[in-house]
Amino acid sequence: MIESTVPERHDARRLARHYSRFRVGERVLLTGHSHQAWPDVAFEAQSQAWLDAADLVDGKWDLALAVAEEVREGYRRLLDDPDGHIALGQNTHELVTRFLSALPLRDRPRIVTTDGEFHTVRRQLARLQEEGLEVVRVGATGSGAIAPGAIAEAVVDAVDDRTAAVLISSVLFRNGLIVDGLGEVAAACGRVGASLLVDAYHSINVVPFSVTGMALEQAFVVGGGYKYCQFGEGVCFLRIPADCSMRPVLTGWFSEFGGLAEEPDTGRVAYGEGPLRFAGSTYDPVSHYRARAVLRFFRSEHLDAPLLRAISQDQLARLARGIEALDIDPAVLTWNRELPLERRGGFLALDVPKAGEVAARLRRRGVFTDHRGSVLRLGPAPYVTGAQLDESVGLLGEVTR
Repeated sequence: MIESTVPERHDARRLARHYSRFRVGERVLLTGHSHQAWPDVAFEAQSQAWLDAADLVDGKWDLALAVAEEVREGYRRLLDDPDGHIALGQNTHELVTRFLSALPLRDRPRIVTTDGEFHTVRRQLARLQEEGLEVVRVGATGSGAIAPGAIAEAVVDAVDDRTAAVLISSVLFRNGLIVDGLGEVAAACGRVGASLLVDAYHSINVVPFSVTGMALEQAFVVGGGYKYCQFGEGVCFLRIPADCSMRPVLTGWFSEFGGLAEEPDTGRVAYGEGPLRFAGSTYDPVSHYRARAVLRFFRSEHLDAPLLRAISQDQLARLARGIEALDIDPAVLTWNRELPLERRGGFLALDVPKAGEVAARLRRRGVFTDHRGSVLRLGPAPYVTGAQLDESVGLLGEVTR
């Protein structure tokens, strides 16, 4: 197990007072990998969005666009990508489909991915495969999984000059495995002229992610704020390479926002510069108000990515020690003890044949978790105290007896 690297200034009990509306002190929310609690400032920001609309009516959009730019800047910091172009969307699906619609699939009808991608990518690629797209899936999970350290290498081997794009996660959503070697995947894509899309949803704000440090300057990166950022719904992003000249089919009128004063060219659809190239249409700006308030709150509390990673690793180590001490029958619960904590994302994945039943029993006892098939996922968050983690481990022992 790892030693605690959390500075003494972090006090989960003090921080929890800022989450009173989510009642984080009255129940144990181990859903940090899926839906973290929102700080109280988010409620105030959501109310402010309503008041601005009531006061300014259509004039609210000047404010809303400024709020959106602050959210983009927040994502640039989290991605360590100070000059990146960030398109915003209500969910990752709309952003992924815009990306897919920009690929030269007639000439290069091959997509390389893994079998560990989230349902957004999994389902969409499966449907496109039914229409004739060639989809190559590298085994990252399940009985056919290759060694964790070999995922990127296998993806590189699958890329050829018929490949339009690679879609791969930086952290697998099912088991929390960090996928190394994304820079090598980017280099392989560059050699054959393919595009790379990295799903960084399970990295942002819990596992340090650096576009420049990982050599991903030419990659697209998608993610959002529903999980570790505490933004809630409706605040997703697509990071776009600076020199991108793609012409996605699925864009909205915001994509030519800067030229609307002119008569549209009926001969060829126009695209805006930078993030506008992948822009959508009219959206609900309330979620951006919420996100901006949370970004400011995190900065005021000095909750940056290194500290959040240290807190997460310390919490996972505490959970792992407690679960190990329970000595639960392997027929009831097992987990990959060989995988070091530093190779895991922001949650602990437990193999539990009756995961749904165990999750339901825990919730009745005030411990909120979730499951994916037979995998029970425990995701702490910075407002969860050590006492709450110990309590959840004790209850896990009770409900699995």
